[in-house]
Amino acid sequence: MSTEEPRWLDAEEQATWLAMIKMLTRLPAALDADLHHSAGVSFFEYQVLAGLSMRARHTARMSELAEFSACSLSRLSHTARRLESKGWLYRTPDPTDGRYTLAVLTEAGWAKVVATAPGHVASVRRLLIDALT
Repeated sequence: MSTEEPRWLDAEEQATWLAMIKMLTRLPAALDADLHHSAGVSFFEYQVLAGLSMRARHTARMSELAEFSACSLSRLSHTARRLESKGWLYRTPDPTDGRYTLAVLTEAGWAKVVATAPGHVASVRRLLIDALT
């Protein structure tokens, strides 16, 4: 155990830290509420759809999509199942390596992202970007 005195935060550093904690706590919940209200999807579901929308051929390995979405493969699999039931994506074996599964955004999924993105970007701008100094 170190006997060295901690480098305590000064007043400005502490204010920055507390603001960051507030943002980390409130921002995901606010974005989730906005997306549920405006588009009927969770923040996480939108992240999955948006992640696919940014890929070539709107396709990604599930493991890559989990990394992009900052989640476990198990959580992504449950979410993918819900999104498949809505017709927004489908899963298929990777033809280049059958050990992997690909997630593919459908045309209906693309339409959902296109319809949802403007409101989501407005929320991100209102809740985060415009608040930055």
